[in-house]
Amino acid sequence: MILCALWAQPVPAAEAAKLSTNVQLFYYPWYGNPEVGGEWRHWQQGGHTPPEDIGADLYPKLGAYDSGDVKGVVAKHMKWVQRSGAGVIVYSWWGRGSYEDRMARGVLDAAAERGVKVAWHIEPYEGRTAESVVADIAYLNAAYGGHPAYFRAPDQGRRPVFYIFWSLQIADWTALDQVNQDNVILAQTTDTSKIAHFSGMYTYDGIAGATAPGWKEAGAYAREHGLIWAPSVAPGYVDDRAVPGNTTPTLGRDDGATYDKEWSNALDPAIGGSPTWVSVTSFNEWHEGSSIEPASSKPPAGFGYQTFAGAYGKRGKAAETAYLDRTKYWVKAFEKRR
Repeated sequence: MILCALWAQPVPAAEAAKLSTNVQLFYYPWYGNPEVGGEWRHWQQGGHTPPEDIGADLYPKLGAYDSGDVKGVVAKHMKWVQRSGAGVIVYSWWGRGSYEDRMARGVLDAAAERGVKVAWHIEPYEGRTAESVVADIAYLNAAYGGHPAYFRAPDQGRRPVFYIFWSLQIADWTALDQVNQDNVILAQTTDTSKIAHFSGMYTYDGIAGATAPGWKEAGAYAREHGLIWAPSVAPGYVDDRAVPGNTTPTLGRDDGATYDKEWSNALDPAIGGSPTWVSVTSFNEWHEGSSIEPASSKPPAGFGYQTFAGAYGKRGKAAETAYLDRTKYWVKAFEKRR
């Protein structure tokens, strides 16, 4: 492709090899602000008025940023991903021509500079069907497949990787047979009766990770049938400011104990089913309070924001990166166990 010459060149192979492609972080490129993109995007969710008042219970260290700030914000994100030890981000993608599609090349460029790879999270955009997902996979491979940051799973024949969110919304995925041989396509479920035509399963649900329902059985099925099992772990969940009046349970971080519990569940063969990969919910889904991206230790006053204070015994600025560093601890533990 002609544009390949313009893309950022990757870091040296030795540096990239230090990152684990077996740990993959869900990544959201949907944020915007007037200074960069001309308007607020997502930060106002729940009826809030950014920049100080945002639809999240934690406040980003980088403030109400714009996902189009490639040299600033996105470059910093990839530096933090690199610090976590994870080698792949799973990019939230909402269809061809969407805001997230337009942000993709910049994120790929920034990722390449840090040796990070990019897989794809195909979201439930309006009109999504099994047939449209087949076309989406072909489009993404054609549009970005030549980029040095495009993830091709080394343990899966170097096939590109696609997670399908809310896959149970569609009953018949037969159309995937057209592309499944050349791509890794994961269903969001532990129900093994719902994964015909898929390459495996993931869970995404950060709350479920605390109890790991059905994980052992899903892992056993995946192993027996040569499929991928990528359960999802999270540091916590709280969406009260983003979804006022919601009834979704809150999962407190408990100073890091929740994250450790979910990772322990995933890595315990008797509970987690011996995963192929571990997916992390999330790098930066601020609305759901599941981020490992650094949160400000001094958020704007008067809005009731939480902080990472106390995580793994850390306070102040040291606590801001606590979940990045704990992720690296668990990445090493997972790689050693594998």
